[in-house]
Amino acid sequence: MINPFEILETIKMIQEENLDIRTITMGISLRDCCDSDERVACAKIYDKITRLAANLVKVGEDIEREYGIPIVNKRIAVTPVSIIAESRDTADYVKFAETMDRAAEAVGVNFIGGYSALVHKGYTNGDRRLIASIPEALSTTKRVCSSVNVATTKSGINMDAVREMGFVIKKAAELTASEGALACAKLVVFANAPEDNPFMAGAFHGIGEPECVINVGVSGPGVVKCALEKVRGADLGVVAETIKKTAFKITRVGQLVAQEASKRLGVQFGIVDLSLAPTPAMGDSVAHILEEMGLEKCGTHGTIAALALLNDAVKKGGAMASSYVGGLSGAFIPVSEDAGMIEAVQSGALSVEKLEAMTCVCSVGLDMIVVPGDASAETISAIIADEMAIGVVNSKTTAVRIIPALGKKEGEIVEFGGLLGRGPVMRLNRFSSKTFIERGGRIPAPIHSLKN
Repeated sequence: MINPFEILETIKMIQEENLDIRTITMGISLRDCCDSDERVACAKIYDKITRLAANLVKVGEDIEREYGIPIVNKRIAVTPVSIIAESRDTADYVKFAETMDRAAEAVGVNFIGGYSALVHKGYTNGDRRLIASIPEALSTTKRVCSSVNVATTKSGINMDAVREMGFVIKKAAELTASEGALACAKLVVFANAPEDNPFMAGAFHGIGEPECVINVGVSGPGVVKCALEKVRGADLGVVAETIKKTAFKITRVGQLVAQEASKRLGVQFGIVDLSLAPTPAMGDSVAHILEEMGLEKCGTHGTIAALALLNDAVKKGGAMASSYVGGLSGAFIPVSEDAGMIEAVQSGALSVEKLEAMTCVCSVGLDMIVVPGDASAETISAIIADEMAIGVVNSKTTAVRIIPALGKKEGEIVEFGGLLGRGPVMRLNRFSSKTFIERGGRIPAPIHSLKN
């Protein structure tokens, strides 16, 4: 039973410690929208999204007002569009992105994910068409997000797709150069992509998901940091226990919101993603949590151990609070969206190489990394390849959301605004990986994938 102390504690978390529900995301299956006639297919997609999500924003706002819990974003994820669009004959898939964008605007959500393809073992014709269209699709729409899964532990790494994504990212950067390469902030390359992730830009509605579902992503780096301030000087066992207890409380708030939204919308409840997702606001940083553990600056020696402790404790505490934990669930380490990460880069404590090492134990991967605009497509592909290898070998989700800032050099700042924040341009290794990337083919699955 919830007692008055717990209620007051939750109110304090919301008012003083930046606790929020980062997103309510409605997943919608578009599998019944396939049609060889583009106009018919797009009409079906628009009608289905606007019908099922008509009250999503209103319900979120009602819950926010009634319970006093901030709900920052209301979003939609749909079936990977490469599957839905494959039945048509022409190569122009951008019309599908435009339809998604219009539907998202009509229902009032801030992002819609699922302009996606799953090519971890190879391409279909639809996959090729969709991936080729990503730069134009993301540069001509405001709300559409895209993801491409190029690797799994079971199948290995599709290096042909890895190579292509380097060029896709460069093209997307060129088409939105005047906006700081904003299209790249809406594009994620995955290994082991989860089908129920509520967070953008990687959300899509997986093939194994129901017709329509509500997934909720919670947050609360500020709450965790405040909890750790109360146990300064205690050993790391106490630190882990404190994080577990805090994650439990945060996740219970997410569970409440998810169940209420599910009931009011008449839609199945899916999962609570208990990721610690930072924002550019002061007091809402994962880096500052690690520094509260005793690191002078995030990125110094000991950072990976501290992050591993944090990620594990968050999962353990959250798993006790909800029977349906899913998505990514852990600690995000985006650079531009985390004030502490930005400080660490600018002080010289944090490099791309250190971030890569941190992704071995965190929730996702290299997220919102701004790099010099003159970085080659092959270099970007090689960064993706490294991150995919970490995911495949460690049987975990990893991702790359990288932004080549055209005309910008190491140390300069790119402003994105809103939740995307501002990103310092990070140094890259100056030596070439071009010959390696040009080999193409597939890197085989690791031996430990043979579990049957």
